[in-house]
Amino acid sequence: MKKRHSIHVILAAAALLLAMAACTKDELADGDRLPEGQYPLEIARITLGVEGGEAQPWGTPQTRVSEIADGNSSKFDADDKFAVQIDGKDEVGTYAVQDNNTVKAETPLYWSDTGEHTVTAWYPATGGTLDLSDQSQSLAYLLYGTGSGNYQTQVTLNFTHALAKVRVTPTDDALGEVQSLQLYTYTQCTYEKGTVVQGSQEGWIEMKKCEYTENGATITCWEANVVPGYAISKLRANGTEERNLSAAFTPEAGKFYNITLNKDKGYTDDGQGNYTVTSAEGLKNIAELVNEEWKLDINITLDNDIDLTGIDWTPICPDNSKKYTGTFDGGNHTITGLTVTGSNRYAGLFGQIGPGGTVKNVVLTEVNVTSGTFVGGVAGWSFGGNIENCSVSGSVSGSSGSNVGGVVGYQQVGSITGCSSSATVKGTERAGGVVGVTNGGTTLLTACYATGNVTVENDGTSNAWAGGIVGMNGTGTLIACYAAGNVSGNIVGGAVGVNYANVTACYWSGLPDNDNGGATKVDGTTVTWQNAVDAMNNALNGSGWQYELTGALPTLKKQ
Repeated sequence: MKKRHSIHVILAAAALLLAMAACTKDELADGDRLPEGQYPLEIARITLGVEGGEAQPWGTPQTRVSEIADGNSSKFDADDKFAVQIDGKDEVGTYAVQDNNTVKAETPLYWSDTGEHTVTAWYPATGGTLDLSDQSQSLAYLLYGTGSGNYQTQVTLNFTHALAKVRVTPTDDALGEVQSLQLYTYTQCTYEKGTVVQGSQEGWIEMKKCEYTENGATITCWEANVVPGYAISKLRANGTEERNLSAAFTPEAGKFYNITLNKDKGYTDDGQGNYTVTSAEGLKNIAELVNEEWKLDINITLDNDIDLTGIDWTPICPDNSKKYTGTFDGGNHTITGLTVTGSNRYAGLFGQIGPGGTVKNVVLTEVNVTSGTFVGGVAGWSFGGNIENCSVSGSVSGSSGSNVGGVVGYQQVGSITGCSSSATVKGTERAGGVVGVTNGGTTLLTACYATGNVTVENDGTSNAWAGGIVGMNGTGTLIACYAAGNVSGNIVGGAVGVNYANVTACYWSGLPDNDNGGATKVDGTTVTWQNAVDAMNNALNGSGWQYELTGALPTLKKQ
């Protein structure tokens, strides 16, 4: 929740008392016309004010020519110069604030008649281009002032701000993470007579660190004055750590905006069930949200590569009571070092994926999964889930009675499309390069391949099946898949260990020489990999996937 500050009204005012010569109507020139150069414009008071009121710490007055230590108010400094006009006439005067809070006319203006006139003023005194890119030492200001008076009265000028103020206040737990802050917006603007003409040069503004005392506590913050009208949606900490704001805002002139910066959770949430992950800590936190708060249907998107090295990963949905039903989109980013060593029955990046759950577009490298009954690099068990465009490398193995696959341990209904594995796969009963088991309803396995070795280690007292693609194909339809690793164990096949369903246009090379699912061996003579690619692509026609042979083995390309 954003903090709100009470505002103290501080008037940056200066009284200028000039000796006034006695004046009578007899001394006036023709009619109401005054003698030229005889009656100077006198400024009695200058104030800084903005719209917004108590709800906005830039409230009355704010944006600063100089900051006051209370964190809520501002003032003019000595030698600050501003320009003045009467009724918009061509003649412009220049006035300067003095260190004794008076105002001195450097180039004075004079009243020309006895009437009431509008006086305008602006700061800086000259037009040009304002550079806002580095405000780390001092803030940028653009002010416009108005007042009225005549030759017998002193003028009060009320200045308002043509820029907007943005303050970022880190929470206590986030403060230690912040050494500098930047905002992404216009870094320059042209201006004339205290008014922004045009903002330009999108980029990062370096903010100024600020401190003030509130209720006896020191508040640390960062501030910058910005060009109105540019939608601000992101900030950056320490020069590299970019964060999207929970909600973008478009600043208005003269208003104050306070952003509370929480500790970086490693993810952002749009409030609609969509989470964007930026770090390993963020992925861990998201897993906790799903596992502990039962947010099973949230959508998760990776915005960066993720390094899980050194983290003993708890799978997302690691037990029977939870199945992930949202969409996990890796954005073609890489997750490195996924390690699962605990006693999880369902092990992988995900323990279980439920009906309609989707995992796609993620690369898993240096995977090290060493326990579990249902084990896969992406998921231990997928029940009606859909897995697309995922790849796995490293090592995947299971414990007693295990069903192990490089991508998925056990696929029940649903689909696996465009996935690959180079991982070493080991199990005790059923193991496959891509999937350990397909069973319990129609499963589609399309355009998938495995190049790692697959092993089932069993004493022979129970059935033990191993296949380069699938260990046991109970109910799966395999279309255009291949394997290129060696398979060893009790009952083995180059592509399929045991088959009870359909295998179409699938191939293997390596050992053993047999296959139990009807796949074709690539022997390099009768059948080449080019032959295999042609046949698999024909079977994939219209699927959105095609193989290409540019090296020793085919690779997949999404159309």
